[in-house]
Amino acid sequence: MAVPTETVYGLGANAEDPAAVARVFQVKGRPPTHPLILHIGDAEHLGDWVAEVPATARLLAERFWPGPLTLVLRRGHRVPLAATGGLETVAVRVPDHPVALALLSAFGGAVAAPSANRFGSVSPTTADHVRSELGDAVDFVLDGGPCEVGVESTIVDATGETPSILRPGGVTREDLEDVLGRPVADGSGSRVRVPGQHPSHYAPRAKVVLVEPELVLAEARRAQEEGRRVGVFLPPALADTPVTAHAVVPVPASTTAYARGLYGYLRELDLRGCDLIIASLPAERGLGLAIANRLRRAAGPR
Repeated sequence: MAVPTETVYGLGANAEDPAAVARVFQVKGRPPTHPLILHIGDAEHLGDWVAEVPATARLLAERFWPGPLTLVLRRGHRVPLAATGGLETVAVRVPDHPVALALLSAFGGAVAAPSANRFGSVSPTTADHVRSELGDAVDFVLDGGPCEVGVESTIVDATGETPSILRPGGVTREDLEDVLGRPVADGSGSRVRVPGQHPSHYAPRAKVVLVEPELVLAEARRAQEEGRRVGVFLPPALADTPVTAHAVVPVPASTTAYARGLYGYLRELDLRGCDLIIASLPAERGLGLAIANRLRRAAGPR
């Protein structure tokens, strides 16, 4: 079953049923060592799924749940290793979407739900995205409309004394530090495996090339002259500039709007037949950090 959340649509299964969890891995083509995120209906239930709830984790849950924040904690006995990729840690969050919350309330358990797309490809932010990519491999798609946030949750390792961001997402570093009253570490090099760490991830069929903003137009022109079908993410500063390209997506000045539309833009350029996408990174603050992370993963290793 595909379930809408405020971030992206998830491919849901009973987290306590290893056979159902295995089916999720099969449908996505996801490596079994790549852990899933457990979705629960209320922060009060967190202790049912983890071995302990440190004070920092409790504070973050109280402030940001329901919402696009995932906490990595020690696995509780109810969580099978099949859902954690064999790890003794588990990633948990409470989604902020009425359909997801209603489902979780009615179910009463935890739903393991990675993004409802093929492993490594662009995440889905509408029900149509799920249907077009997974088709009959998904029994049901609950249509909750377009996702409000548009990029996945921020993943925070809360197992130690100093929390660290393992994946930037819908809750910003600045928001976390404001609540905690102290810096949050960059855990991108951590050994803790979490979703979204694969070298190539969130990737469209077209090749993504990242350049400095002032080089976007020249790079697009050069590639177009070489016979490439070029799609361009046009930076806000160049909004009124003529572009030589097969297709152009004007990037919103608001990072909130950009994050909400990012995966749709990548899918649009694929549908329009682009084989190359030229983009630049936004300033890496606020949601710009999450957007930059997704674009780097979409571009893959250099």
